[in-house]
Amino acid sequence: MRIGLTVFLTDRTIDPVTLAREAEARGFASLYFPEHTHIPLSRKTAPPTGDDELNDEYKRTLDPLIAIGAAAAVTKTLVLGTGVSLVAQHDPIVMAKQLATLDFISGGRITLGVGFGWNRDEMANHGVSYETRREQAREHVLAMIELWSHEEASFNGHFVQFGSSWSWPKPVQQPRLRTLIGGGAGPKLFSHVAEYADGWFPIGGAGVRDALPVLNAAWALAGRSGEPEVVPFGVIANASKLQYYRDIGCSEVVLRVQAADRDTTLRQLDTLCAESGVMPA
Repeated sequence: MRIGLTVFLTDRTIDPVTLAREAEARGFASLYFPEHTHIPLSRKTAPPTGDDELNDEYKRTLDPLIAIGAAAAVTKTLVLGTGVSLVAQHDPIVMAKQLATLDFISGGRITLGVGFGWNRDEMANHGVSYETRREQAREHVLAMIELWSHEEASFNGHFVQFGSSWSWPKPVQQPRLRTLIGGGAGPKLFSHVAEYADGWFPIGGAGVRDALPVLNAAWALAGRSGEPEVVPFGVIANASKLQYYRDIGCSEVVLRVQAADRDTTLRQLDTLCAESGVMPA
């Protein structure tokens, strides 16, 4: 089972270049960056953490794709991904180009973590309806797959339409980037995973064992071969929890790193190495 990391990088934390170099040197397999394009001051939705006020890191998050590009330039094996990207809030033609370029220059090391979003105010500023955000995200990913996997691509959906078009570079990974979908367990989410992704990104990892039969049934119903990846995300590390995830067949676990300055973050990485058994290659 691979061990990865996720951290809210901001303008006040360790930088992505240093973090990526140090994570790879310690033997971690992957590094994921979250996304919020901006945080409106209005509050139609409560913070997902249950806090009265939104944590400062949400307001200061770096752009994940630019951070991934910086990290890719200074690493060789580290898988780099979004954890998660709010794809409904992006132009899918532009995002397809950005992600394909990242995968091309990194030698096929990019993972697209897809999220549907919780902040009604943020998505409304992008013209995205909370009620249809899942359907819009689905079309955006499907449209990107068309651009990635065909010499001439077109798409005719409700949210996305374009005629026959060229778009290069193509990503190294085909027919799409490795794609993981975040969200709570249930038939609707698992239908998305089975249709256009490679696995499930359960945040925190609670309830994974009980959800596996439903996920596997959706996968089989869609006619997919093999098994979906299950990658618990934002996990607080301890040896027994990691062994539990190994026992139920998780392919990867992504550990949470608290946003902090360089020295504090590197101490956290050393602690996580000890707790997870990660060793330099």
